[in-house]
Amino acid sequence: MTPDTFVLATDLDGTLLGGDAATRRRFYQWLAGLGERCILIFVTGRALADTLPLLDAAGGDEPLPPRPRWIISDIGTRIVDGDTLAPIAPLQDWVAAAWGDAGARVRALLADEPAIAPQAVDAPYRVSYFFDPADFPRRIADKIAAAGFDCLLSHEMYLDVLPRGVAKGPALLRLLEYAGLAEHPVVVAGDTLNDLSLFQTGLPGIAVGNAEDGLLDAIRHLPRVHLSAHPGVLGIHDGLRAHGLCDGVPWPDRDAEHAHLPLEHRHAAAS
Repeated sequence: MTPDTFVLATDLDGTLLGGDAATRRRFYQWLAGLGERCILIFVTGRALADTLPLLDAAGGDEPLPPRPRWIISDIGTRIVDGDTLAPIAPLQDWVAAAWGDAGARVRALLADEPAIAPQAVDAPYRVSYFFDPADFPRRIADKIAAAGFDCLLSHEMYLDVLPRGVAKGPALLRLLEYAGLAEHPVVVAGDTLNDLSLFQTGLPGIAVGNAEDGLLDAIRHLPRVHLSAHPGVLGIHDGLRAHGLCDGVPWPDRDAEHAHLPLEHRHAAAS
């Protein structure tokens, strides 16, 4: 690590994977060019198995982000080393203790609820459903909370039952403490309500321009959160600039001065 090393802990879908292929490829080149200056952590709602294709160097024509140092997947319920994919034992033990092998109990609790439908997610420490916001009785969330679990609604379609107190934000804070990164700046980035706990950590944040309204409504009052006008990776780049973490590192094309802008606006900005 270098004296100016910082940590980027970012959501994937809609955030680090947001934008057209050409823009993502340039951003990933730029991010990789930071070298030891940037410690990358994936913080995703994806199941771990659905995250692994992003680590495949032979990923074909689809641009892939740099390999992360750590992966927090399954909305904070799995924490693994980005190289070996081995669980970080003290952190995974915390999740397992909070969950208590409750999958069967949660499914039985919600088996007779017609307003939700199970997701085909193979996850050891959460249970996931689809829901329709136009026909979702609030008592389901209350029922989940009364049984000792957290209920997370996001993207107006996903319902996740999580161990009490476990989410992306708490998992990240524990990982930062475990890794001894407290002396380095940390910035979080996301776009949906399952990223809310990242912003609630109090760490500097970036809400990308395609963020869902529910997330924006929940974080507008929070300090040190940059609400970018730019979607996906352009929003991350814009936010890193706003937080002063990537000054002097050129974008990997000739239009570095306006690289934080969407491509269609750069010509106008330069004229």
